[in-house]
Amino acid sequence: MILRYSMWILWPSFLMASFLEMLVFGFLDPQDIHFLGLNQPEIRKTVYAISFFVFWAICACSSALTSLLSRSAHEVKQTR
Repeated sequence: MILRYSMWILWPSFLMASFLEMLVFGFLDPQDIHFLGLNQPEIRKTVYAISFFVFWAICACSSALTSLLSRSAHEVKQTR
C-alpha cells in the first residue's frame, strides 16, 4: 500500500517537474544568471539538476497534500 501511495504522489510530480523544467528553461538560460560571479558550464548543469529536484519536491508536496485531503474520514480512521 505504501509503494502504491508513493507512486500516486511521485509519478505525477515527476511529470510536472519535467514539464516545469522545460517551460522555465525554454525561456531562461542558466548561463545568463550570474550567481556569485560564477558563469561556467559546470554551474549551468548544476542549475538544471538542482532546479529539477526543487520543482519535483514542490510538485510532490502538492500531490501529497491533494491525496491527503481527498481521503474520507473512514480511510483516515483505518490507517491509525
